[in-house]
Amino acid sequence: MLRAWIAWFTPRTGWVAAVLVVAVLVRPLPASAAGASPQPTVVLLHGLGRSTLAMWRMEDRLESAGFRVESIGYRSLTRTPAQIIETVERQIRACCEAVDGTLHFVGHSLGGLLIRAYLQRHEVPQLGRVVLIGTPNQGTEIVDRFRDRWWMRLAGPTALALGTDEDSLPSTLEPPYYPVGVIAGVSGSGRNDAFLPGDDDGLVSVEAARLEGMTDFVIVDSSHSLMRYDDEVMEQTITFLRQGRFAH
Repeated sequence: MLRAWIAWFTPRTGWVAAVLVVAVLVRPLPASAAGASPQPTVVLLHGLGRSTLAMWRMEDRLESAGFRVESIGYRSLTRTPAQIIETVERQIRACCEAVDGTLHFVGHSLGGLLIRAYLQRHEVPQLGRVVLIGTPNQGTEIVDRFRDRWWMRLAGPTALALGTDEDSLPSTLEPPYYPVGVIAGVSGSGRNDAFLPGDDDGLVSVEAARLEGMTDFVIVDSSHSLMRYDDEVMEQTITFLRQGRFAH
């Protein structure tokens, strides 16, 4: 059929036009149409008191690595944990309920707890892997110590729910049933003994970042806030999403 079409078309337009048209007609199909695996998606969540802008560099690196990124934003300083979780659930449902392909999750600090809360309440058939960055999986002693200070109360009800007591948000979350990598930070001298036991990132101790049932664990040289911009954190995140293990 194609040979007959060329024989008819060439005398009327010339060989150059015929070749160009044939090239268009027989060009390779897009990867999705050719049966390749759909592009994996990463749901990205920022931490307390931040916005989606806080994760811009992580989003850029993930997209450069071949992932489609859905950055979830939420207001946290005036909302309770239940209100924030409801907001996050609604956004994830809207962006990703019908995603065709693997669905990964990456969260910084409070964002990691929100991911755990979401996956505890919802089954995700296409679930891939989860990376928690500087997340207070066991709560943080900073909240325990300064709970009654006026400036801590100004941080809102969700900040006050990040302590180590049995009623805290971290204490209500179950161990993961999914592959999860945890990245903890150590800043400066690596010790803040006045407020936190052992090594810490300034807000979360290394031990408090650990999670029962985690797949892998790695410590990086970074403060809590700057972990979302740290090159090693981004490289380790991509490695875990691809391989299910950090680079040790």
